[in-house]
Formats: sequence, structure tokens, C-alpha cells
Amino acid sequence: MRLAFKAVMVVVLTLAILVPLTMVRGTINERQAYRQEAVEAVAQSYARAQGMAGPVLVVPYSEQVEVVEPDAQGVPRTRQTVVEGRWLYFPKTLALEGKLLPSIRKRGLHQVRVYELQGTLAATFDARIPDADPARPRTLGTPWLDIGIADVRGLTGTPTLKMGATALPVLQGQQGRNEAGVHALLPEGAIVDGRLAFPLQFGFALRGTEALRIAPLADSNRIALASAWPHPQFNGDFLPRAPRIDGNGFKAEWEVSSLASNAQAQYREGGNVDGKQALDAIGLSLVEPVDLYSKLDRASKYGLLFVLLTFVGFFMFETIRQLPIHPIQYLLVGLALAIFFLLLLGPSEHIAFGIAYVAASVACIGLLGFYLAHVLRSRARGIGFAAMLGLLYAALYGLLLSEDNALVLGSGLLFAILAAVMIATRKVDWYQVAARSPTPAIVDLDADVDARATA
Repeated sequence: MRLAFKAVMVVVLTLAILVPLTMVRGTINERQAYRQEAVEAVAQSYARAQGMAGPVLVVPYSEQVEVVEPDAQGVPRTRQTVVEGRWLYFPKTLALEGKLLPSIRKRGLHQVRVYELQGTLAATFDARIPDADPARPRTLGTPWLDIGIADVRGLTGTPTLKMGATALPVLQGQQGRNEAGVHALLPEGAIVDGRLAFPLQFGFALRGTEALRIAPLADSNRIALASAWPHPQFNGDFLPRAPRIDGNGFKAEWEVSSLASNAQAQYREGGNVDGKQALDAIGLSLVEPVDLYSKLDRASKYGLLFVLLTFVGFFMFETIRQLPIHPIQYLLVGLALAIFFLLLLGPSEHIAFGIAYVAASVACIGLLGFYLAHVLRSRARGIGFAAMLGLLYAALYGLLLSEDNALVLGSGLLFAILAAVMIATRKVDWYQVAARSPTPAIVDLDADVDARATA
């Protein structure tokens, strides 16, 4: 019964350590929220995550139509009225080639990834104006081109727009749409025999924060991007064809047909490059494969495992070696293991994660080795436990650096630890161990006081 009580006590203490571990994870989440606030602050002064949609050709028109309405006496009367409308035409082909120049902006302790997209967009249009109805006289307005940009503050310098050899002035906003972007009016005479057919070139430099989306609005779209950033994340509705990624950066190319995209229909229904009615788009983000706070969060998830393994080791020493360990000693060691993650969080925001990890590990292992040498009444046992913790910390560091194999490595580590414990205790007679479980010593305080008084 004494052995069972001790086992229950170990379980209760292990669960009790969840409280400080949960508080540490709360602190990590809070610091991660501060990092997101830093991203928002940089985006406010630099430019937020960018998106592009277009160009789209818009042809306005007005028609005179006859409307039959009852007059005040209810007698039907025919009157003339003007109805206004517009036609939307998407490019036949669109080719965008761009280079992303990444850089880092710091806000407090946090680093925010930003970029400048230096791009050239070439598009071709071949628009046919519907034949007019003789009964409905029609007047065509001045056509224009709309180009949607998520955050126009990111435009650097003055973009250039050419219709063939004719330069078009770039104007602010999308005409006729309550969306951010730019537009340009077509020159007189652009419509020839009810047709608008011309090539278009748009040169621009666009800054943004961490992410980029480009909507494939043409019938045939080709988008090619390159950057020196070695960790891209392709997260849009379409994946690139055979992207090349290495230590020098990446190159990626997308080929998207209107048959595979709903972007044109979504644009007609009021969709935009971001927001609730986002268009189908290719997506790209400049990310760190395993950033600081994901490492810290992943590390804290293994905290309970560290405490449990240490307590199991104590329990085995106490039962097999007949070495009594007080619950307070269990608790102090568990708290030291929990504080390791807090020690790791603070310095890692100022120095490299690897250096911070080594410093926090050495501090905790040194403290626990010194303390356990006295608790276990043997310097060799204290050093042995410290060595075991060192191996665990080294294994955890490998798990934190692994982006794709963390689950495989973690499950393998757990299996190896369980196998080691089972092999080490395979010959232990637990009934005999329970029968000779140590009884805590009882000290007669009154007798001790009398003896001191006599002395």
C-alpha cells in the first residue's frame, strides 16, 4: 500500500507541475502575440501583405430605351430614358515576371520580413464591342484599365503603363470600384471598328510585408517569381511548376488557365485581392521554417515528458535502492525543469536560439546535478542524472530544429526511453520491492529537546 501511495503521489506531483508549465506556455503565447503586433506595426508604416489583380479593361456605355409607365391617372405612357452600363474584358494573355528583394525590419525585439517586388507585367487584349440595337441608340464612354493593388502605399516611385508605344498616365484608385489600386484612361480612337486590340506593359516596384497574392485574371496566365529568400511557402490556390529552392533563394513559375480558375467570375461578383471576397490567386510567403516561437511552443510541449521521466527515475531509485525522497524534493526538481523553458524564452529574444538553448540547459543541468548529488546521497548518481538530462535536452534540440521529421523523431525517442526503462527493470520483483519499501524515519522532537536541555 505504501508503494501504491508513493506512485499516486508521483502522479499527483506530475500533474501539479502542469500549472507552471501552462503558465510558461501562456507567456510564450503572449510573446508571440507581441510579435504579431510588431508585424502589424511594420505593415502600417511600410506596407501590408500585398495582392494584385488585373489589368481589367472596362468599357462604359449608355443607351436610350423606351419605358412604359402609368401616369397620375393610371394611363400608360411611353417615355425615353437613359440606361448606363459597362462591359468588363479580361486579358487574353498575361505574363508577369518579378524579382522579390527581401529585407528585415526590426520593431523592438522582433524581426519582420518585408520585400520589394520589382516586376514587369505584359498583357494582351482583344475585346469585341457587342453590336448595337437600332431601337436603342448607344453612346460609348471613355474606356479605362483597372489594376487592383491591396495596399497602394507599397508602390515605390511612379509605375509605367504603356498601351503599345503610347504611355498612359497612371491615376489613383480603381475607377468605378470601391477598391484600392490604380487605373488609366485609354486615349481617343482606341476603339476601332467596335474592337479594342492592343498589347499592354506595366512596370512597377511594389513593397509588402511577408506575403504576396496575385490573381490570374487572364485567359492564359504565366507568372514567374525569383528571390534570394531561401524559405518560401507556396500557399495560394495554385502551386508552381517544379520550383527550384536552394540556399541561394528560389525560382518559381505558375501557368494557370481561366478554365482552372474562378477568378474572372469572382471579380465580376465584386471580389478583390484580399478580404472576405478574395479572388483565387497564387500565394507566396517569406517564412522561417521553424521560427523562434514555434520552437519555444514545441519545446514546452515536451516539458511534462521531462518531468515525468525524472520523477520515474526518482521513483525507481527510491523503490529499488531503498532511497527515500521527500515529495518536496520531487516538487523542487519539477519546478527547476519547468523554469528551464522560461530561461530559454528570455535570452532567445536577444541572442541566437542555439546559444540561448545551451545556456539555459547548462544552468538547469548544473543546478539539478548539484542538488541531486545530495538528494540521492551520491555524487555519481547526481552526475548520472545530470548526464541523462543532458541527453534529453540534446534530443529535444534536434526535435526543435526538425521541420518535417519532428513527429517521427519524437515518437522514436519515446519508444527508446520506454524500452530502456523496461530493459533496466525486467528482472525487478516488484512484490518484493513493495514488501521492503522504506519507512520514513520518525523523530521524537520532545526527546530531542530534553536531551539538548540536559547537555
